[in-house]
Amino acid sequence: MTNRTPVAGRALLAAALAFSVLVGCSRNPVTGRPEMVLISTGEEVKIGREEAKKVEAQMGFADLQSARSYVQRIGKNLAVYSPRTDVDYVFDVVDMPEPNAFALPGGPVYVSRGLLALANSEDELAGVIGHEIGHIAARHVVQRVSVTAPFAILVGIPAAIVGSVSKTLGAVVAAPGALAGGLVLASHSRGQEKQSDRIGMDLAAQAGYDPAALGRFLATLQREEELTRGERRRTHFLDSHPATAERVVAAQAYAVGLQRASAAPVAQGRAGMLRRVEGLMLGENPSVGVFLDNRFAHPALGFSMDFPHGWKTSNQPSFVVALKPDSDQKVFAVLQQAAEGKDPREGPKADGIDEKLLPQLQVKHVNGLPTTRFETQHKGMTYLLAWIAHRGTVYRIACVAPDDQWPQLGPACEAVVGSFAPLSSADRGRIRESRLRVVTATGGERLSDVLARSGNVWQPEKAALANALEGPAARLSAGTQVKVSVSRPYRGR
Repeated sequence: MTNRTPVAGRALLAAALAFSVLVGCSRNPVTGRPEMVLISTGEEVKIGREEAKKVEAQMGFADLQSARSYVQRIGKNLAVYSPRTDVDYVFDVVDMPEPNAFALPGGPVYVSRGLLALANSEDELAGVIGHEIGHIAARHVVQRVSVTAPFAILVGIPAAIVGSVSKTLGAVVAAPGALAGGLVLASHSRGQEKQSDRIGMDLAAQAGYDPAALGRFLATLQREEELTRGERRRTHFLDSHPATAERVVAAQAYAVGLQRASAAPVAQGRAGMLRRVEGLMLGENPSVGVFLDNRFAHPALGFSMDFPHGWKTSNQPSFVVALKPDSDQKVFAVLQQAAEGKDPREGPKADGIDEKLLPQLQVKHVNGLPTTRFETQHKGMTYLLAWIAHRGTVYRIACVAPDDQWPQLGPACEAVVGSFAPLSSADRGRIRESRLRVVTATGGERLSDVLARSGNVWQPEKAALANALEGPAARLSAGTQVKVSVSRPYRGR
């Protein structure tokens, strides 16, 4: 859960396009062939700007300015050679721990800090950024707009509440399906991926980068996906950019025939690149909340809350949810921001609770915080709703379970509500963050030796992957710079 201002409205771009008309026939900037365009360039740019605001509000940007500036300069170097010139390309690093990159209509291109941490050369970054420019240049992003929103938050609506309690309360409770992840990006087709690979490599070569680096980095991403398979994650570059062994081979073969221009990079060598990314946050960002076992603690907003042991939990940009295993998604608890103010009754008002019910909502105190609550049954389900005011914000806790299970699960839901409290100094002290650091190897050391003496908290295999080495036993030459992950107490922003 972020402390950023929630984005008003959840209308999908596909719905917006329902009001659009065919603009006419134009030529694709990449292929030169005629094609029907569903939206004008002006509308595409407008959509991109609107979605970019959502990206900033829901995801935010990495807190390392040197890394953001680095990506922006690489992107500008590449955009000069784009075959499409009727849009303004902008670049940034989003605050996302998983390795990913994506493009929005009309020019915005983003890479995640998770992807940045895995790259080992500016050439690799140029290949990825060029690939995303390729999607915009070939109008792949616009083509996807017609079938799905490029950026949509999975906040579903349990229809059981609607009508019986509130006209708008259906938008209150996040569906357990949101556990799958916050960012929804439709997969590109294999043809689109192959075309964007070629465009990206063309741009890289024209800007003076090694075009073969894209193929190498795709192989790194495949290796990373294998390493983390089965772990809970939101989304990955390969989810929306499917990679195959054939695609990697095709990229490497295409790169052989490209002539690389002579041009100075933004950073000199791997050492210059590492100077710009050292200090990058790795893993989850504590500033948007962190789980300490079953306790969710939010240092920026200053509260903690306990979920039942064993429930599956997920911290999304606009809510925190816990799902009881083996409940067919029928038993869950959700925490969201409902309204501003010091009176908890502002929450049910904002949620559209029937005005006739408002006088029944009494204010009590939970751990010193003013609280009001409401319980209702509808179509075999029981809903416990509580609104708690803390630091000028009213938070809503919703706990849902079938009526026949409520006698057993009701106490657990009551405990969830009763656990919401100001963040204690002890819990604040338990919160830690991990940052990328660079350590220089001495002659004859193995990677495992460097990891042991540097306080690294990455798994050895992950550290080998991040440094493009075969494994922890790899021998290092004197002076080799090694990326490690170092944990420290969270200091806040």
